Amino acid sequence: MLKKSELVVKSNDLIRASYTLGLVEQRLILMAIVTARETGLGITADTLLEIRAMDYAQLFNVTKQAAYMALSSAIETLFNRRATVQVYDERRKTLRSLTVRWVTAMDYEESMGLITLRFGHEVVPEITRLEANFTSYELEQVAGLKSAYAIRLYELLIQWRAAGKTPFFKIDELRSQLGLSDGEYPRMEAFKRCVLVLTVAQINEHTDITVSYEQHKAGRVITGFTFSLKQKKQPKDVTPKSKKAKPNPIEDLNTLLKDKKFLEKHAKAGESWDDVRSRLKNEAETGKFTLAPT
Repeated sequence: MLKKSELVVKSNDLIRASYTLGLVEQRLILMAIVTARETGLGITADTLLEIRAMDYAQLFNVTKQAAYMALSSAIETLFNRRATVQVYDERRKTLRSLTVRWVTAMDYEESMGLITLRFGHEVVPEITRLEANFTSYELEQVAGLKSAYAIRLYELLIQWRAAGKTPFFKIDELRSQLGLSDGEYPRMEAFKRCVLVLTVAQINEHTDITVSYEQHKAGRVITGFTFSLKQKKQPKDVTPKSKKAKPNPIEDLNTLLKDKKFLEKHAKAGESWDDVRSRLKNEAETGKFTLAPT
């Protein structure tokens, strides 16, 4: 069973890659990334990963029926989704852009509500290593986001969590990294209203950061944006603390009365071990003898 506290880990290169995924497809990819890391054994381009409708329903707070429908519809589209990534060409000794598939094999067993998939060769290293140029976050941080754009923007922003501010995003670069096609919201007013404003509002409401943005202009033309982000304060733990059980003097004394050194310390002249035990018990019950606090 997948948990919302599981870590999603992606390379920053993959986060900045240009790709378009719908909301359900984004969620399935994130679930597969968590599943890959959960194995603890590492994965290869031959490893088959399973995603269950029941886990989807629980993680994203939807009905079982909605989860089954989501997996059923995604199987038709996710297999054909691609990403454009920077890959090092050993022969040319340089980076080059390549278009790669997210997954190379996929199957859906409707009766079980189960998707089985295999990540592409170029994708596997980008989700399994944990190094300085990787970004990680808990799955629960994006579980409440209802827009694929919001998930993409959250991932882009938290790369600069420590700095609290992003570098300048050119408008075309930002659109590409959010997964917008050329024909989607081409007018700036529509882009801001339908993408930026809504995604920032969702991030502020449902995740662990608060975000604002600033637009930059060349003359009267908006050329790009920068974003500021702050970590939200963690709510105080108001769970009642369990009180420590008070020590029972009689139980403590009974334990000590089995200790020969303790008996020697408190014995009076002529007393047998049984005499010492009997006297100390009697004095403890009447208050004449107490155990000194440790």
